[in-house]
Amino acid sequence: MDQLWNYLAIGGVLIFAVALVIVYSHFQKNKQFNWVRFVARVAIFAAMSTILYIVPIFQIRLPFVPSFMALHFDEIPAMIAGYAYGPIVGEAIILVKTVIKLPMTSTMGVGELADFIFSSAYILPATIFYKKIRNMKGVLIGFGVATITQIATAMVCNVYWILPFYMNVMGFPAEALLEMCQKAVPAITDLKWSYAFLGVMPLNIIKDVVVFILTFLVYRTIRKALHWESAPKVIAPSHPEEKQE
Repeated sequence: MDQLWNYLAIGGVLIFAVALVIVYSHFQKNKQFNWVRFVARVAIFAAMSTILYIVPIFQIRLPFVPSFMALHFDEIPAMIAGYAYGPIVGEAIILVKTVIKLPMTSTMGVGELADFIFSSAYILPATIFYKKIRNMKGVLIGFGVATITQIATAMVCNVYWILPFYMNVMGFPAEALLEMCQKAVPAITDLKWSYAFLGVMPLNIIKDVVVFILTFLVYRTIRKALHWESAPKVIAPSHPEEKQE
């Protein structure tokens, strides 16, 4: 059953990937979709995102959140690419990272799907606003909207989907999960909104702020290098003695 679910999840993600590429190519301003450039951009940044997502050394656990929750910064490469090349490229990077991680899932793909949804809820608003308003105002508005959207999405999904899945499908006892939460935050009284406000929300606020700061600093430093292929070509002047045809 787990294997069937993994195949279905991978198939669904691949279908979404095809649709994403079609939408991206359709909305190019010059209608000249460059497959090589698109694939290269996604591949490079997706590789960095996957490393930050999978390698344990890049995952940080905080003492004041439940032990099964951790900070990971795989959204930073996707956010940088989204600022540089547009929201669809950023979303494609998160998608590729998810596909790479799916065969290694221990949650029937639900954990990976949840991370994909949470990252999308953060990256898309931030990069869409920056695409429309390409200045500091657009960055700050996008960050504010993205943070609210991502935190609200994470809280609702945890209350109505993720925790019920772990308890009802994966077989984790509710008492054990609540005990783990209370070890970190004694004020958590249940696995619904108390957990969402005191466990999910603080972790995501910290993660979103750190991701925003690091993205902003890195992007400001390398933004010119990210557009090296768009630099105007310098044509050497012809020799004065050459005859013009």
